[in-house]
Amino acid sequence: MTSTGGAADERALLDERFDAATLHRLRGRVAACAIATGMAASRVPDLVLAVHELAANAVRHGAGAGQLLVRAIPGGALSFQVSDTGQGPETWPVRPGHGLWIVREIADRMTMSSGPDGSRVTAVFGSHAGAIGAAG
Repeated sequence: MTSTGGAADERALLDERFDAATLHRLRGRVAACAIATGMAASRVPDLVLAVHELAANAVRHGAGAGQLLVRAIPGGALSFQVSDTGQGPETWPVRPGHGLWIVREIADRMTMSSGPDGSRVTAVFGSHAGAIGAAG
């Protein structure tokens, strides 16, 4: 896992670029990272699904690739930020697919920004479901 700095109260655990050919490897690294940080085993499949959905959106709707930044947040939470450069055919759709809906449902918190310079979505998971507050 790679440390890249960031906010003083957050610790970067993983900073990795991905594309369609490496999504499977990304899922494995996300799971390993979550387990290594003490995430509840019951949460790991949900956060792997959420990150996969976000990464697949970056590949499909972005420039065919993206970047994942995983940070540890004090209190045992993990932040998963997926971004792309926005040089693809469109920005991420909010309604047509179900990927973003799934992430909103299973993450404790989700934020999204999208524009001509790219899209960035951050999903935060507490160590136990609902540990941070309501999704949205």
